[in-house]
Amino acid sequence: MLTLEMMPPLMFGGLVVFLLIGFPVAFSLAAVGLFFGFLSIELGYFTSAYLGNLPFRVFGIMSNDLLLSIPFFTLMGAILERCGLAEDLLEGTGQLFGKIPGGLAYAVILVGAVLGAITGTVAASVIAMGMISLPIMMRYGYDMRIATGVIAASGTITQVIPPSLVLIILGDQLGKSVGDMYAGAIGPSILQVALFVLFIAAVSIFAPHKVPALPPEALHQRGWPLIWRVLKGMVPSVVLIFLVLGTIFMGLATPTEAGAMGAVGAIGLAAINGRLSWTLVREAMDNTMRITCMVIFILVGSTVFSLVFQGVDGGLWIEHLLSHLPGGQTGFLIFVNIFIFFLAFFLDFFEIAFIVIPLLAPVAAKLDINLVWFGVLLCVNMQTSFMHPPFGFALFYLRGIAPKEVRSSDIYWGAIPWVGLQLILVAIVIFWPESVTYWLEPASTVDPNSVVIDVPMPEAPSDDAPLIFK
Repeated sequence: MLTLEMMPPLMFGGLVVFLLIGFPVAFSLAAVGLFFGFLSIELGYFTSAYLGNLPFRVFGIMSNDLLLSIPFFTLMGAILERCGLAEDLLEGTGQLFGKIPGGLAYAVILVGAVLGAITGTVAASVIAMGMISLPIMMRYGYDMRIATGVIAASGTITQVIPPSLVLIILGDQLGKSVGDMYAGAIGPSILQVALFVLFIAAVSIFAPHKVPALPPEALHQRGWPLIWRVLKGMVPSVVLIFLVLGTIFMGLATPTEAGAMGAVGAIGLAAINGRLSWTLVREAMDNTMRITCMVIFILVGSTVFSLVFQGVDGGLWIEHLLSHLPGGQTGFLIFVNIFIFFLAFFLDFFEIAFIVIPLLAPVAAKLDINLVWFGVLLCVNMQTSFMHPPFGFALFYLRGIAPKEVRSSDIYWGAIPWVGLQLILVAIVIFWPESVTYWLEPASTVDPNSVVIDVPMPEAPSDDAPLIFK
């Protein structure tokens, strides 16, 4: 006889089995949830009326205005991927920094950060930078592992820099505003770029032959023509960043409205660059539709699983499991981050956000952990999922567009130092919470118990006052 205490671990184990078999995640979640849901009804752990909540939860997902920002930001990134903006940025900044050792790598990091702030998608950044900068790095003698590593890692910055899709999902799952998630991610974004730049600086000092400067004949432009070329690519990017992030931070637009403006701005940039066509729009919309459908299907599957999981007291099981770890908050955070890191070897960040985060959030709240900081921390951790095998999507994107002479082993070995830098950032965020919370608006410090409401009583009418009848 299955007891109620056995149901949560059996559900979790059943889900792991389905995922290891390779069954699609969305359908695995729904299948496990429905199976254990019907089993729980038969065993009397809850009634069939409990599953009647499922249509309302699915309708709530479909009517969630916040999730509407996902297709807008995806469409924006898909259009910018093809509009030529990345080419202008990379070629201009490459010429600007090319005369110093590691200059091309610095340009890739800078452009990766800018693209991350206007696209929010890893694929757009890695593919664009790989197609443009990798052949140049190969031509002028860059170490292959350094070249492939910096391109793949700079593309993953988009997962931390707003308007990251991961932050939207995490904000929804944690019940926090996307504006707070974006504000909290500013500090880690700056630190991530700084760590990458410091690594290239160290390589250029101790092993300059691995990141040589461009020869004078490769520097085609100098002076004002070069500055104008850099500004031509940078100014539209800054305008688009303000259009998307500035309006959110200033409270002028919701994330959904900002995403819509960003999509319109991306179409405008494509038109200015002479790249706007029906083919580009159709391909961008097709990519947007596929990603959005994937997210919604996973979210529907996860809500089926979580509804049944909570019905069999799975939340209490997880809470008891994690809230009694040695070390209190620090022990919980270390365990969770190690767990997420290894889980990212096998699951995509969407899947982690929808499956694991709803289970961890109540425990974090009970341990009095700032959920915005917790969400940004997990976002920083989950970006490593793009950089390590066997499902490092940034490595797959780079492998797909890299020349045949680039060995896959160089791509994988080249990613290892950058994964280490990302893990260093995880440690920094854990032990320096102000890197996130500094950018958040201070919470109200008013004690509700000290508030006194004093409403004066109206004066009694005098005997001489006239009586008015209505």
